Amino acid sequence: MAFIKTGKTQVESLISFLRGKNRGISAPQAQALFGVKNLRARMSDLRELGYRVRTTINTEGRTTYFVSRRMIWQS
Repeated sequence: MAFIKTGKTQVESLISFLRGKNRGISAPQAQALFGVKNLRARMSDLRELGYRVRTTINTEGRTTYFVSRRMIWQS
């Protein structure tokens, strides 16, 4: 399976795929779909952008990431 070439950055592709759909992604899925080799680093990027990232372990024992919504920063 070849990854999708959309012209978006990996972070933008992950946000589009995950946000608002209650959909999760594991490292092998991210590699296959978007060419992401270090999903953990991309999830750190999302956290820095203010997204709420949740992790679980799937039935195969792999870490799966979910993005629920953008956090509201309070001053």
